[in-house]
Amino acid sequence: MKSSVLVAVLCAMCLAFLAVPANAQATRTWVSGVGDDANPCSRTAPCKTWPGAISKTAAGGEIDALDPGGFGAVTITKAITLDGGGGQIASVLVSGTNGIVVAAGATDQVILRNLRINGVGQSISPGLNAIRFVSGGVLAVEHCDIFDFANSGIDFEPASPSTATKLLVSDVHILNTATATGNAAILIKPASGVTANVAISDAVLDNQINGIFADGSASGGATHVNVTNSVITHSTNNGITISGASFTGDVFSSQISYNLNVGAAVGTGSLKLGNNNITNNLTGVATGGGTLQSFKNNQISDNVTDGTPITAVPGYSGTGQ
Repeated sequence: MKSSVLVAVLCAMCLAFLAVPANAQATRTWVSGVGDDANPCSRTAPCKTWPGAISKTAAGGEIDALDPGGFGAVTITKAITLDGGGGQIASVLVSGTNGIVVAAGATDQVILRNLRINGVGQSISPGLNAIRFVSGGVLAVEHCDIFDFANSGIDFEPASPSTATKLLVSDVHILNTATATGNAAILIKPASGVTANVAISDAVLDNQINGIFADGSASGGATHVNVTNSVITHSTNNGITISGASFTGDVFSSQISYNLNVGAAVGTGSLKLGNNNITNNLTGVATGGGTLQSFKNNQISDNVTDGTPITAVPGYSGTGQ
């Protein structure tokens, strides 16, 4: 009797093990500079690269770096977080290609945090875009250093209509990118009919063709760009440009300086400025037919030409710039 019960228990256990999918994915996985992609990507047996770990991580999960390393270029097709950890170098180093491509589902949230993305700009074949976004619900880029790419630091070009398409950038440094015409440290160029909301805070954008370029030439839908507490400098063209019939922008409490064309420009669409220091550009502010308005508390000075006088935002009657 006892033996038959034992056999039944053992059979049940075997069936239970067989029922567990062979490709079960963890919600948190790990990469290490001394890892191996043949590992299960656990903390004690980490993978070597982001691509190796992403296939073993459940949608909505997180991949964390255990130690410094170069973890490779990756294409992301689902909700995921890549976290390089604090106080170490979690790098993506690429030549002749994109660093991270996001081609996720319409409601997927992708978070890129604590990464260093290097395009090897002095090489024969520098990287193209550090981060290229073509689809997804939300892209958040936090505490990242991006440098030496030929095209854009963040190339945000959502191609599928979605009312939830968002780009959130905070504490990001982008240096020496966008050496090709039409690109930018942060390029915002939604496809026809696509709406986008962009929030950029505490960014340093230094030495590129354009700092922030909201480009409506692809006939993107209603798009809003909000910039706060950021530094936009040393662009060979404009610091920030808003150019799209249904594009709007706000720039607050930022330094826009040493850009070789216009500090803050609006082609079509509208741009509001508040409490910014816009200095030492070729032209401080300019409009090509769009609406340029001020909260009348900017410091626009020491440019070769300070630029088009800007009218007050309705409800603000100050006498400043």
